[in-house]
Amino acid sequence: MKNDLIDLCPLRVRFSETDAIGVVWHGNYLRYFEDGRESFGEHFGLPYVDVVKEGYIIPIVEVTSQYKHSLHAGEHATIETKYIDSPAAKIKFEYNIYKEPEHILCATGTSTQVFVRMDNNELELTMPEFYEKWRAKWL
Repeated sequence: MKNDLIDLCPLRVRFSETDAIGVVWHGNYLRYFEDGRESFGEHFGLPYVDVVKEGYIIPIVEVTSQYKHSLHAGEHATIETKYIDSPAAKIKFEYNIYKEPEHILCATGTSTQVFVRMDNNELELTMPEFYEKWRAKWL
């Protein structure tokens, strides 16, 4: 790869994202990963709306998460989203979420998305042309 493709997305934890004891509910980290993917797509020219315009959806088929340190309402964090290249017709990311300004690692994770054609709802087994062009530009 020419360079690692990494996006940094700021996050402020909202009260509504915490549980009864003021800690971010574990399921919200998956939402934070989604925020990271959206930010990555905007930064690197691969937003979801453009994927849909090309006739595809890219559902999540696998996600992992590991929790290291709690985040609380009102705290600030950074979502680090790193693209992982694959020869297969899929999009993979790794995530690190850091509490700021201390830069304490709070959570890590991964996700895998596949291409599904909108016209027939079938899994695309080869890389769509627009995605190959995107890869050629950035990798």
